[in-house]
Amino acid sequence: MNRFAHRGLLTFCLLATGIGQALAHSADEHAGHNAPPAKTQESAQVKFADVALVDQNGKPVRLEKDLVTNKIVVMGFIYTSCTTVCPVVSSIMGKVQKQLGARVGKEVQLVSISIDPQRDDPKRLNEYARSFQNGPGWSWLTGSPQSVTETLKGLGTFSGDFKNHAPLIMVGDGNSRHWTRYYGFTDPTVLTREVEKLSGQRNAHAKHTAIAMETQP
Repeated sequence: MNRFAHRGLLTFCLLATGIGQALAHSADEHAGHNAPPAKTQESAQVKFADVALVDQNGKPVRLEKDLVTNKIVVMGFIYTSCTTVCPVVSSIMGKVQKQLGARVGKEVQLVSISIDPQRDDPKRLNEYARSFQNGPGWSWLTGSPQSVTETLKGLGTFSGDFKNHAPLIMVGDGNSRHWTRYYGFTDPTVLTREVEKLSGQRNAHAKHTAIAMETQP
């Protein structure tokens, strides 16, 4: 290859790289999301705001009282007009639901909270949920902007700009209050394993309590 041909090929490659980067940047701006962080997890302290929310069927809901207490919970944060990050998060939770099977709705509760309550009414959530939900035990919540904001702040997931929220799923035990935040697009199997771990801890605690009661004079 002569010098001029090599220079031409180099110029073409640089242009192609620049165009690709520009398109990617444009897509990110259109999506309205920051780049997802590296996959990380952390223990979390949460406080459930005692506010009125509503599920995808229009039923009034108190998050802690009606959905979290006595359940192991997998919780995600989405909005229905999002076309990039949120469908992936919802798909991950859908796979968790399939992996756990009939335990969802009994021992396990799935919760998705809209972070765009001004647009996401129950009807929109219901239509959106059909693409991901397979069976009972998965509540999709919205409410007044104030109620949703208080809820998100208590969970430590309020971003101030819903279009720039990072992908996040939480797993916790409503009884022991042990919660973990998973950032990024977490493998559904990782989330399922955390549910299994929390379930095992519950069973061990119940067994220990039963033995202690039997041995009391």
